Amino acid sequence: DAHWLVPHFEKMLYDQAILVQAYLDAYQATEKQYYADVIDEILEYVLRDMTSPEGGFYSAEDADSEGEEGKYYVWNISELETILGKEDADLFQSTFNLSPSGNWSEGRRHKTNIPHLKKDFTAISREQNIDLEVLLGRLEEIRKKLFFIREDRIHPQKDDKILTDWNGLMIAAMARAGAVLNNEKYAQSAEKAMSFLLKNLRNKDGSLLKRYRNGNAGLTGVLDDYAFTIWALIELYHLNYNEKYIEIAMELCDYQIDQFWDFDSHGFFFSAASGEKLLVRSKEVYDGAIPSGNSVSAYNFIRMARMTSRPDFED
Repeated sequence: DAHWLVPHFEKMLYDQAILVQAYLDAYQATEKQYYADVIDEILEYVLRDMTSPEGGFYSAEDADSEGEEGKYYVWNISELETILGKEDADLFQSTFNLSPSGNWSEGRRHKTNIPHLKKDFTAISREQNIDLEVLLGRLEEIRKKLFFIREDRIHPQKDDKILTDWNGLMIAAMARAGAVLNNEKYAQSAEKAMSFLLKNLRNKDGSLLKRYRNGNAGLTGVLDDYAFTIWALIELYHLNYNEKYIEIAMELCDYQIDQFWDFDSHGFFFSAASGEKLLVRSKEVYDGAIPSGNSVSAYNFIRMARMTSRPDFED
C-alpha cells in the first residue's frame, strides 16, 4: 500500500536470508545494537519455525490462515486489553500505532491492527516519559505474552520442501551472522544445514539436486543452486577456516564452469549442459527478489580466486 504498512503476510526463506545480510551490513557499518537485535529475531524465527529436524530449512509459510490473509498476525484492542490489562495494552497501542477501529483497510471489518513502529524507541520513551530501559523491558514482556497467545492460534500452512538455492542463501546468512555476532548457535546451525545439503542434495558425481521433501530428493540443479551453495561454503570457511568447505567450493566451482559457462559469449547459463535439451538456454543477469546466479557467481569467483590462488577463477 502507499504507506508501506500492509505486507504480503507470506514468509519466504529467501527474504529472511537477504534481510539478515542487509542488517549485518548495517550493524558492521554502525555498530548499532538495534540491527543485531533484528538479526537475532529473524534467525530465532527461522530456527524455531523454518528448520527441519535434519537441519535443512523449509521454504515458506503461507499468508493466510482460516481462509483470511494476515489473521495469524493481527490484533484488536479488546483482545489486547483482555490479555495484557488496560495499562500495558495502552502502552502497546501507542507504541505500535494501533487503533480501536483497525489501522489497515482489510482489518477495519474486524477492527484488527498490524503492529508497526513509526519512531525509534528513544523518541517513544521521551514522549511516554518512561525511562528507555524500563520501556524496552515492559515491551519485551508484552511481546512474550502476545507471542505465546499467538502460538495457540491456527498457524499458516508451511511449505516444507527444502530447496538447495534458498538453503544456500540462508546458510550464507547464518554463517556470517555466527561470525559477526560471535554466536555459536548460528554457526552450528549453518554447519548442520550444509551437512544436510551435501548429504541429501549432492550426487556422487558432484552435481547438485534442486529439492528435497520427506526423504526424496530430485530435479537437476540449476545455476542458482550452485552459486548460492558456493556462497554458503565461502561464508562457512570464513566462520571457522575449515579447509573442507573451500575444497568442496572449488569442486562446485569447477563443475559450474564445465556445465554452465558460455564459452562463446561468456556468463553462465541458467541450466546445465548435461541437463534437459532446450531450444534456448537462458542466461539471467537481473537481480529480482533474489540475486541472480550470475551476480553471485561473480562475487564468488573473485573471492575464490583470492583465497585459492586460482587466477582462472577471477578470469
